[in-house]
Formats: sequence, C-alpha cells, structure tokens
Amino acid sequence: MFSWVWEDKGSVSKVVVRQEESLSLKVLHQLKNGDDRRLDLYFMLPKDMGVNPQSLEAGEYCHSSVVGRRSYYSSGLHLPLVQGRFVSLNKRTVQEFRLYLNLFAYQFAIAIETDSKELAQQKDPEQFYPALSELCDIVTQLLKKFRRNEPSEPKWKHYFDNADNYLSWFCEQRLLKLLSHAPRSNEHGEVIEQTLQLCRAESAYRDQRSYNSEQTQGDPNRISNKMLLLRRLLQRGVVLKEELKTLGVGLKKFATGLTTGLIMLIVSSLIIQAQGFLSGVTLALVLTLAVIYAFREIFKDDLRNALWRWLRKGRPRWSRILRDTTSGAIIGRQLIWSDYLPSSDLPDAINTILRRRHSQNRVDAEILHYGINTQVTQREFLAGYSTIQEQINFSLAPFARYLERGRSKIYKESDGKVSSDSVERRYQINLVLMLRENRQPAQFARYKITMNRSQIIDIAEGRLPDGIESLDTPPESTSDAKSSSASNTSTQAQ
Repeated sequence: MFSWVWEDKGSVSKVVVRQEESLSLKVLHQLKNGDDRRLDLYFMLPKDMGVNPQSLEAGEYCHSSVVGRRSYYSSGLHLPLVQGRFVSLNKRTVQEFRLYLNLFAYQFAIAIETDSKELAQQKDPEQFYPALSELCDIVTQLLKKFRRNEPSEPKWKHYFDNADNYLSWFCEQRLLKLLSHAPRSNEHGEVIEQTLQLCRAESAYRDQRSYNSEQTQGDPNRISNKMLLLRRLLQRGVVLKEELKTLGVGLKKFATGLTTGLIMLIVSSLIIQAQGFLSGVTLALVLTLAVIYAFREIFKDDLRNALWRWLRKGRPRWSRILRDTTSGAIIGRQLIWSDYLPSSDLPDAINTILRRRHSQNRVDAEILHYGINTQVTQREFLAGYSTIQEQINFSLAPFARYLERGRSKIYKESDGKVSSDSVERRYQINLVLMLRENRQPAQFARYKITMNRSQIIDIAEGRLPDGIESLDTPPESTSDAKSSSASNTSTQAQ
C-alpha cells in the first residue's frame, strides 16, 4: 500500500488489476507517445450465475457499468511543482502554472482516494491501524510539500488557494470516513487520536485561511457542491476530453434494408405463385396471402438480427477520440469492443490458459469480452507531461443481481452435541487479460475473482502454463534500451 508516493519501488505489471470497492474492479495502465496498445479482458461467468446475453446485453453492461478515465500522469508524486520547477516563477506563464498545479493536486486526490478505499477493505485491526497511521504521516508530509510552494503573486495565488482548499477538505473527509468504518479495537486509541488531530488541524487551517464562508461550512449541501466544483477545476488540463461515437450505424441500416429486400423478394414470389394457382379474388387466395404476410412478420426480425450479428461479429462497437482540454489537440484514438463470445472464438493461448484450471473449476461459462485498442499520437504532449494513465472501472453489481440470496448451514457433531455454521454461496469468475502493444507478441495474465452477492471476497492472480508469456515478462525481441524504458514505465504504473 501507499506505493503511489515514491518512485523506483521495483518492477510491476504493465497492467494493474485490483479491487476498487465492494463490487468494483479497477484496471490501470499507462501509455506514452506513439504507443499502439490492444487490451482484451475475458470474463468467464459460470452459467449458474444467471448472466447471459438474454439477461444482460453486453452493450448495455458496457454503457452502465464500465467507467473509464484518461488523464495525464506523472510518476509517483515527485511532480515538477514539488521538485522545484517553479523556483523561478516569473519565467512561467499563468497557464503553465495552473497545468502543473492541477496535475499535482489531481493525482494527490486520486492517490488518497485509491489508498483509502484499499485500506477500508482491511478488517483486521492489527493491520488497519498501523496502515492508517502511515497514511496520516504521508498526507501530512505531502500537504507540507505542497504548501511550501505557495506562490506570492495574486494572479497565481487564486489557483493555489482553490487546490489547497480542496485537498485539505478531501483528505479530512477520507480520513473521517475511514474512522467511521474502522474495525473496533481498544488498543489503538493513539492512532485514532492522531487521525482526529490531523482532521482538526486541517479544519482549523481552512478557517484560518477563510477558504469557506460560515454559511457554506454550516450547510453540507453547499460545501459538498463547492468541493465538486473545485474538483472539476482541478481536472481542467489533466483529464482528457472524450468524444464517443457509435460505430456500425450505416451497417445496421444496410442490414435492415437487405433483410427487407430479401423478405419482399420471397413474399412477392409466393404471391405470384399463389395467384397462378388460385385465379381471381377468392377466399382461398385471401387466406393464402394472410398466411404469407404472417410468416413475413414472424421471420423478418429474426432474419434481420441474424444478419446484423453476422455483419457485426468481431467489429468494434464504439470509437473514442481523446483531446487535450486546453489546446484541443488530438492525443489519441480508441476502438472499443463489448460482446459475448463462444469458446470457439477464443484465441488459442487463452484456451490453453483455461485448460490449466483445476478440474472442479472447469464449469460451463458465458464469456463476456471487453476490448480496447488505443493509438497515442506521435506528437509530444504539453510541456511537463510524458504519460497518459487510463483507469477503467468494472462494476460487478449487475452480475451480483442474479446471484442467490440464501444462506445454508453446515452441521457438525461434537461430544454428542450438534451445532451448525452458516455458510454463504460464493462464485468464482475467471478473468483472462491479453495485452498486445507495438506489434510485439501478446502477453497474458489470469485472475480468479471470488465474490458473493454483496462483495468481492478475493482477487488472486493465477499461474500461467509454460510457454505463455506473462505481463511481467519483458519481450525478448526488444533491445536493451527499449527494455529499460519498458521497466521504467512499469515502475510508473505503481
């Protein structure tokens, strides 16, 4: 935990998969200039979960439960602002100052939010409270570093005050939330008091600086909405603007037109033949025409849907353009896939990975595929920026909706007495991740996600078969220089 603070923590995977909240999964990775990366995730959903194309359409799930964020990124929190790029402030423009300030403040907020969510999952007091104490120390240290670079010129101070106000309030809120859900313990009163003292100090600091009026402080709605506004201001220039477009609209119209033409051709042929057999307008002719038109209505939608599925197979559903919010320049382009796949359409390497599973885990499953291909521009980013971080959150709540509620009991006997233990139904989802970048061989990772109706119990990375390249393994075909660059990028992912 708290790996976001320092650089050079060692090599980690190019793609990080971890739990975000009780029923949320986060996928993180970084991209640089000129990167061309395809990331595919295959969720193996056991059929007894009840998730299938009829109960949960893939496109609907992607729209409602997959949330992404793409932003500029800098390794750890040793950002230019802290490292002294603004020692000579007069040589910087207001716009440059605001961009660097926003990058620091935004990543600081995201880091605190991420680590506090991870800490909230810890239920063991012996691990929770030391980690909470460490988090308080780090927050105090970083706030001091941030405030040490406070500008004196009024044209820059306004932006600093907004960021300082938000970071102070946000850190206080995350720490108080941790305390409100902390595991009970009578042995860690000093840690609780340390956390409360930090929260009180930040509240007094904001009062001393007159950041918020008395009316705003006294109304939870007003203070919350003000901080949401400040957070949006911090995102300016850091979070990329996204333009999403649905693909295949013209292709779907073509499928509809072709289906209508084929149906009309068949119907017209049948009508001509019916008129040849039945001369004149008779009751038999009318009934025959009624049957023909009835069959047309029955099979028209089925034929159109079948043709549409065939034409759409393997094609991306959406495209996305990423733009810099300040300059409007295009930073990257993305193609997005979301669909259910038959096992016969899986790559051979993934079938090999799945065959490694224990025999008791080889159950029939629905395969939900999510893919995203990103091409980053060759042009340099704005000064001070070298990396884009993409964070994709997958909510598993739509999967949990179909799970069984009930609990059962396990009985045991001891010394003539029968007792019982309550047990809950758990499900295991296999997630296989495939990464292909810059025409290099594909790399893989497998995760076992154990969940029940209310939360994710555990996420464990599984072993890969021999001959399957892991995400942690640098490609053999790259040169030493490229390998070193990839290692640095992996370190930044932490």
